[in-house]
Amino acid sequence: MPPSYDGALDGASAQDVARLLRRLAAGVGAPTASAPGGERPLELTPLDADPPRLEAAIPIEGGALAAQRVPGEPTVGFSAFLDGVQVSRVVGRWNDGVPIVHGIVAAVVRCRRDGELTTWRAPRVDRSVYLPASLAGDERVAALVDANIPVIDTLDGDAAHGARHPAELLAVARTAVQRRRELLETGLAESWVAHGDGPLYVDGGIASSGTASRSDAAVGIVKSHRTLYAAGDALGVVLALGEGERTSAFEIRSPRRTVVASWYLRLRGAAGMDPFFGLVRVEVARASFVPARADEVSRWVLAERAPVSLPDKRWSTMAYGIRNCEEYLRAITG
Repeated sequence: MPPSYDGALDGASAQDVARLLRRLAAGVGAPTASAPGGERPLELTPLDADPPRLEAAIPIEGGALAAQRVPGEPTVGFSAFLDGVQVSRVVGRWNDGVPIVHGIVAAVVRCRRDGELTTWRAPRVDRSVYLPASLAGDERVAALVDANIPVIDTLDGDAAHGARHPAELLAVARTAVQRRRELLETGLAESWVAHGDGPLYVDGGIASSGTASRSDAAVGIVKSHRTLYAAGDALGVVLALGEGERTSAFEIRSPRRTVVASWYLRLRGAAGMDPFFGLVRVEVARASFVPARADEVSRWVLAERAPVSLPDKRWSTMAYGIRNCEEYLRAITG
């Protein structure tokens, strides 16, 4: 079997950054360094988040959101799976409370070939330091850059930005890491649409995926539901979906994102469980959407219920191909 990964891991490790900060401790700005791994990843740290919300759906299949059984048997239709991972940690703090965050982001496409999953092209991996450059100061940033450590400005050069509370700066850094991961995922999705072969299962929405969001080769599967596109009676329709049922399709519009067609699909029975158990939201390109497309794609998604992605706690909504992507990325990034 050919090697599944032969690319270089770009950027600096958390250990590299911590060592530099210790060397700088007596010099520029006297940062305090943390042991890499001495603090929990920001992804596991509770930070203020947008509150859950309901948003009215714009129906494009029928006059109102309704439940319907997906016709036919589940059918394997996806040729490949795309997912990304991110881990960010505080590796130091300047004396004025500005946190220095090290982030690792990575994304990969895994293809299904003869019953096995193999890597398509090279995965994309980025290791960088995230900090507010206007608050850290030019000399501090220059010290990192001179050490060949990639630096990403979490405030995008906005010197007037008022975010100075350390907790707020951590939230801004985590968002910047997430956007970096999304950028890698978008690049891979666009590359697949241009050069891949067959439908691609994308973990998450596709509305921000550039050309991929307008292609029938990309299908987005959303597992989290902080925003529910169901207001009024439609909420009851979504939450009452039975196994193998979907809602009628609706349109999602958002500033700076491509319009997509979407619907909710229940993968597993939720009797006696959390109302979101086994519930996903599917996104496909809007321009070519017809109701038959929703049924076809739903059969593909239902077919990915096996093998089950245990022991992952998200197994009720996670395809095994996506779990395989995550395990692979964690193995190559450490």
